[in-house]
Amino acid sequence: MQVARIRQTLHEIGAKDCHAERILRAWTQGKALDHGTKRQRAEDFLPLPIRQALPALSNDLAHLARVRSEHLGEDGSARLLVELGDGQTVESVLLPREGVCVSTQVGCAVGCVFCMTGKSGLLRQVSSGEMVAQVALARQRRPVRRVVFMGMGEPSHNIDNVLEAIDTLGTYGNIGHKNLVFSTVGDLRVFERLPQQSVKPALAVSLHSTRAKLRAELLPKAPPIDPAELVELAEIYARNTGYPIQYQWTLIEGINDSEEEMDGIIRLLTGKYAMMNLIPFNSIDGLPYRRPAPERIAALAEKLNRQRILTKLRNSAGQDVDGGCGQLRARMLGEKTTAAQPVLLQPKGRRSAVQPLKTTTGQ
Repeated sequence: MQVARIRQTLHEIGAKDCHAERILRAWTQGKALDHGTKRQRAEDFLPLPIRQALPALSNDLAHLARVRSEHLGEDGSARLLVELGDGQTVESVLLPREGVCVSTQVGCAVGCVFCMTGKSGLLRQVSSGEMVAQVALARQRRPVRRVVFMGMGEPSHNIDNVLEAIDTLGTYGNIGHKNLVFSTVGDLRVFERLPQQSVKPALAVSLHSTRAKLRAELLPKAPPIDPAELVELAEIYARNTGYPIQYQWTLIEGINDSEEEMDGIIRLLTGKYAMMNLIPFNSIDGLPYRRPAPERIAALAEKLNRQRILTKLRNSAGQDVDGGCGQLRARMLGEKTTAAQPVLLQPKGRRSAVQPLKTTTGQ
């Protein structure tokens, strides 16, 4: 169900704009639809016909998304397996520091070789209502001040629904626009559409390599935009909105953790309104990739910071509970992870055990 359809339903039962907005505010903030204050009862601000229709509407909204299972992480995160109305499942992550990561698609068509989500391809789009419902579920559990559209799926491939969800959360959900984060591998539609929105989200760009050929191997179905061009497009958006671009870089041992790649980051991002998030690869059984050693990761971050590229180390939240997007859903479905086709050179000097990072910055 689209948010626009929810608003239409409210008008059909007699709600005026002020009533619809009041109900949407309550829903997006994880509260009962007739939520008032200690001194204000529903009958003081909602007409009787609307109050009588709210139980059925509440049931419809609850049917959009429900928590199938919840898995608490040692880092303060919680990974939610969320069942949608048709029985399909997606994942949401309650992040430390009052954030939530929501899914925008069931599956994904980009096919990143290091990600579980794309293994089954794209099954269907997640509606704007289902995205907002994920936030409402999160807010029923803990405070949420930041929403990142960075879970299962590529938001640019479902851009109409994602932008409607962002507009709803920024308008009624009491979430600052810069705390709504649109994540993308890079799509020209993003740079055309986002500047036109009344609620302009912050932008996160999955870069992963500064070399076009390697990036195409890592993200085989991403739009063929050269990394330098992608950075320039993102920089225009950053300067126009006043929000720095958050570049995402999944560090994979022997693949994109070279000095050459770090020099490429310095070349592309020097002077840019941006920050780099280095995310050590979250190990997945069956995939032939490893995260670099902790001391190597720290050295790479230090090198970038010395060159004035603001860089943070970020672990995927909830690694101890199948932290990578799509893993929890795959486990529920009983899917087996199969090794990716060898499109990349095998990492050199693999270690028999991978130690987790001891130092993180959180989300």
